Parts: sequence; structure tokens; C-alpha cells
Amino acid sequence: MIDRPTDFGSIAQKLARNPLGIIALFIVLVYSFAALVTGFSGSFTLSERLPLIYFLVIFPVLVLAVFAWLVSQHSNKLFAPSDFRNEENYVRTLTATASLAIASTKSSSETSPETIRSVVESVQEISGPTRQGFGHTHWRDHVLWVDDRPDNNINERAAFEAMGVSFTLALSTEAAITRLTEGKYAAIISDMGRIEGPREGYVLLDRIRSSGNPTPFFVYGSSNALEHKLETSEHGGQGCTNNPQELFRMVMRAMINH
Repeated sequence: MIDRPTDFGSIAQKLARNPLGIIALFIVLVYSFAALVTGFSGSFTLSERLPLIYFLVIFPVLVLAVFAWLVSQHSNKLFAPSDFRNEENYVRTLTATASLAIASTKSSSETSPETIRSVVESVQEISGPTRQGFGHTHWRDHVLWVDDRPDNNINERAAFEAMGVSFTLALSTEAAITRLTEGKYAAIISDMGRIEGPREGYVLLDRIRSSGNPTPFFVYGSSNALEHKLETSEHGGQGCTNNPQELFRMVMRAMINH
């Protein structure tokens, strides 16, 4: 119960820190004005009161409909940094989103609204207000990335690193096998064609599976064709894509569930 105007002022100040609180304040103000009008409407005729009655009946329905739309379509915009258990998670999410957006548009001169929305959804899918980042210097947050041109994947790695994932890089199949004998990883990401051969990604995958190593394996190359996804699965891999957003979702899911 609010006993003094100062109570309402302090509550309003807290509510105004995020979009949901602002919506609540707006509703309170609207009904406060409606209550005032109702109090002074004793001399109004029924026809004069009807607009106010209709408003009081329809307004809550409209608010509920708009709220449902916001939650279903723009849930990522309903939180402020203070709503996160750790505000660093909010920064991680923004950094990952920015890095993934750059990676998604590096081959294009324009960034479409559809691309940005897809990027945000990719990050939000695995990063909510209560999710903690990895960052525990443990094999469960450590990924082996095999690529003879690691500079091509700087932005992709930055998106993962923003969520607390660390990387060990290998430039060849032999280097990757050596790394795997030295330690354990939560996932392996590999390109397909390297100096060693055009299908070296499968060569590495076959060697890993033949040794009995079940580490989730993802091919990040130049193809997103269904036939290559099926072929990767036949070799024992967990995914194949040329889309950084899809890679981000697949690898993060595998790490969370591993």
C-alpha cells in the first residue's frame, strides 16, 4: 500500500528502469485520470458517461493484447541490464550479438533488418536474463577450432568468447589430433577444405570417430546444402553449415547439453 506521495515516487523510480515497469506506470496513470473523471461525473448523463465506460472496459483488453505481442515478438527488448542476475551477462549478450551480426554480413555491404533480427534471436535463444556465461577455464567451455585460415573466423570466435567460450586453434589435421591427445574439449569446429585436401574436414572427423572420441563435431565451411549436412551426419558429425548464426546455435546447444 502506498501511504505517501514519496512512496509512489520511489516506486515509480524503480519501475522506470525497464520497459515493463514503464508500461505498468502508464497503466496506473491512465486509470488514475479515469478515476478522477469518474469522480466528477455525477452530473453527467448516461450518454456522456458511455465513452468512459467503453474505455474502462476496452483498455485492459488492448493492454493485454499488446503485452502478449511484445512478449512473443520482442521479448529481448523487455529487459534492462539490472534485470539480469549479473549485468555482465547483458554485456556478453550485446557483444555476442554485435560480433555475430558482423560475421553474418561480412560478405554483404548491407545489413538488413531481417538479418539483425535473426542474429538477436540466435543469441537470445541461448542467453536469457538468468543464464550465466561459461568462463570457468574448464574443458566444458573450451572448443577446438581447426582451420588453416583462422583470421577468417575472428568475428565468429568473438561471438562465442563474449559468452565465455575459449578456443584452441589448430591449422591442420595433424595439429588437431595432437591437441586432442593433450586435452578434452566441449566441441570441435572444422573447415572442410584445407591445404591438405578438399575434404580434410571429413578426414579429421573420421580419425576422431575411429579413435572412439565422441566430442561433438561441426563443419563450418562454404556449403549449407542438405546433402552435405546428411553426409556430415553419416561420418558421425553433429552439424554442417556456412551460416554463423546456425553455427552459434548448434555449438552453444551442444556445449550446454554436453
